[in-house]
Amino acid sequence: MRHIISVVLENETGALSRVSGLFSQRGFNIESLTVAQTNDPSLSRMTIVSSGDDRVLEQIVKQLNKLIEVVKVSDLTSQDHIERDLMLVKISPTKKDNFDLKQLVDVFSCKIVDVTDKTYTIEISGKTKKINAFLDAFDPASILEVSRTGVTGISRGKKLI
Repeated sequence: MRHIISVVLENETGALSRVSGLFSQRGFNIESLTVAQTNDPSLSRMTIVSSGDDRVLEQIVKQLNKLIEVVKVSDLTSQDHIERDLMLVKISPTKKDNFDLKQLVDVFSCKIVDVTDKTYTIEISGKTKKINAFLDAFDPASILEVSRTGVTGISRGKKLI
């Protein structure tokens, strides 16, 4: 099962390494990892996406809570939440791409952020499935470069981590 784990931790050197180490020690791959400072400069928020057995991931959450620099851990997957991924993609449409690029951008609620005589750079955000569907609309030869942020998430409503 896919899990989105949100971790608030002290903003200090080595904290990221210790947190990610718990996953590698147990043989779990981190599919996506985002980290940034919160509204409190002494804290960072880390969002980790990993797939695996619920029982083992429950153990990882318990181990995360034992780390000194960890303030709070929450498995967002088990609650009502909002998740987003951001992608910048540089494309050069081919003849196999038989669609109107502007129409596709509108359908997916994207934004063209740069245009040259042969390429378009497009910004898209949303759930991972939406971003993957956008990429699937193109001939793979059209896609020149992809840069993705990875998933970030937050619980819905008044609930805080």
